[in-house]
Amino acid sequence: MNRVMISDQAGKHEKRLIGFSHTILQVVPRLGAGGAERTTLEMAGAIVEAGGRALIATAGGRLTSDIERVGGEILPMPVDRKDPWSIWRNAGRLAALVEAKQVDLIHARSRAPAWSCVIAARRTSKPLVTTFHGAHAANGPMKKWYNSSLTRGQAVIANSRFTGDRIASDYEIEPSRLKIIPRGADLRIFDLGGINAERINHTRAAWGLGDAAGAVIFLLPARLTPWKGQSLAIDAAATLKPQVNAGKAPPLRLVLCGGAQGDHSFEAALRAQIDQRGVRDMVQLVGESADMPAAYAAADAVAAPSLRPEPFGRTAVEAGAMGKPVIAAAHGGFCETIVDGETGLLFAPGDRDALAGAMLDLASDEDLRHRLGEAGRARVRAVYSAAAMCDATLRVYRELLGREVR
Repeated sequence: MNRVMISDQAGKHEKRLIGFSHTILQVVPRLGAGGAERTTLEMAGAIVEAGGRALIATAGGRLTSDIERVGGEILPMPVDRKDPWSIWRNAGRLAALVEAKQVDLIHARSRAPAWSCVIAARRTSKPLVTTFHGAHAANGPMKKWYNSSLTRGQAVIANSRFTGDRIASDYEIEPSRLKIIPRGADLRIFDLGGINAERINHTRAAWGLGDAAGAVIFLLPARLTPWKGQSLAIDAAATLKPQVNAGKAPPLRLVLCGGAQGDHSFEAALRAQIDQRGVRDMVQLVGESADMPAAYAAADAVAAPSLRPEPFGRTAVEAGAMGKPVIAAAHGGFCETIVDGETGLLFAPGDRDALAGAMLDLASDEDLRHRLGEAGRARVRAVYSAAAMCDATLRVYRELLGREVR
């Protein structure tokens, strides 16, 4: 596997990116709040900053204004549709757009639009980059063939070694085409020094923690869906409640921060579980946060108890950038972004008692929280910055476009 090594370039980064005069077309179904969408935004800003032109073909979404704010150009197109006829029509639309906008390179970020991009790239003889933002299961020949659209770029980017290993295992792909470029945290945004006390106090008040003075606050930032592990975290909190009530453990609060995204049945089930386990005084469901840096700053530690492997898991690097220790399930991308016992704590996936034990360890030891948080912050800055991710991706673009990388 040809791993693209990246690191935070600090002062070298801005100088290196000067002189990129190409037009790049990114194609993403919608501009929501997921990893593919955030990476699209970050790359749009990096392309423009480097001197290039950033075009995004998408059906739209909440990040549209952010794309435009960093200098990207939105080109509305129904690339969120997955039926064969729409994929074929979108291929024609993309090919016409490539010619009209003088696009130099196409970057597809999702499976269905990637098929349209494959056809458009062949029609226009333009290089194609694809990114696996998830380790898509190849269950059966049809599903494997559908997923294979993302293997058809001249360069195929995986967002973690875990994802890269899955790609290499499931598909026949030349090692030279497979690039491992982890996602990163934007250190200009996720900077604890840039968060004042007013923002922290406002966030805690919005969470209903006005009476939580002295409590250790654990934040679980994830959309409300069963596999993210909210139910497991509630059970872990309930396990600790007798010790908290007996004064054998410090008071703690668990904040479940994330939206239901249209399916409120799971949210209702979580609220029922909180009542059934008798932890209404320990667990808050607070909905989505419009200020995630302040949310991390308002917490003492972060939990990521996902029940199935995260392809990357941006929670760990965002929390790490903010100097917050992370407790995470020991599978998927978390095994790369967290060094157990050094930058955070890993526990056996799905193990309620192991999660409760890790929470108790952090709640009981402020020095441990500080040590893990500072080490995590240093590691994110060294390996997992958004600047490093953008830099590595621009290098892939330049390589395909025949530009010498300096």
